[in-house]
Amino acid sequence: MNRSPLHCFFVATSFAALVSVSPVAGQAANSGVQEFDPQAFPGQVVDDVVVPVPSEVFSVLDKLGEPNWRQEIRTVDLPKTGDRTKLSLMFGLVVAEGFVAVQAEDKEAVKDIGREVIDLATALGLIKSVRPHAQAILDAADKSDWASIRKEFDQTQKTVRDSMEQMKDADLSQCVSMGGWLRGTSSVTSVITKSFSADRAELLNQPMLVEHFISSIGKMSKDKKEHPNVSDISKGLKLILAKMEGAVDGFTKDGVREIGKTCDSLLTDIQAAR
Repeated sequence: MNRSPLHCFFVATSFAALVSVSPVAGQAANSGVQEFDPQAFPGQVVDDVVVPVPSEVFSVLDKLGEPNWRQEIRTVDLPKTGDRTKLSLMFGLVVAEGFVAVQAEDKEAVKDIGREVIDLATALGLIKSVRPHAQAILDAADKSDWASIRKEFDQTQKTVRDSMEQMKDADLSQCVSMGGWLRGTSSVTSVITKSFSADRAELLNQPMLVEHFISSIGKMSKDKKEHPNVSDISKGLKLILAKMEGAVDGFTKDGVREIGKTCDSLLTDIQAAR
């Protein structure tokens, strides 16, 4: 299978996902998958990498079929902890879950996640910056204004990351991105596995982003790098990277499933009370 060299750097809550897309016209016609242009995403180019608006990852998936997003919503268990590293990973996870709920147009799930955003922002000491976004999410949910909710989830994640970096907490900002990417990738693998095709699976061709996360962990302070969750994520990312680099002729359904299992295991650990 020919792969496009174009990699799109999705930073969603982070639904940060580096996506390589290669739906060839003939393949698309045979599989019923619509063609789309990744460069059409609103965004900017940084070091030759397209950085689209975070929520656009779901628009890509919608063009590859009609996933049942309600089946992808997961209950989030917020651990009772003052551990800022774990809380930052959780924040990314929760906002990513918000994107899933928006795609499902599940009003109550969005409201629940909006409240969880408030709880996590309070625990992280960022509630003053986040409250306007969270309240806007709750208000928009009452009106089923999905476009506004997407916008506010985008802004919520950006606000938290910017605030952390201003507070010299760049490591925690990376944790927000990693938590979101893990949840996003878990959701993507689930959707792809349920309706597998080579074109859909190519959305997982993200080695540059995985390498970026691995490198970022290596540059973290000793206490962050050795945090049990971060250490486990580093190991898990290396397993995922090996799967991606080994998919020379494209991903198999089992390969996609294995990436999903690794993400799910790490997400379970993030939500654990340890």
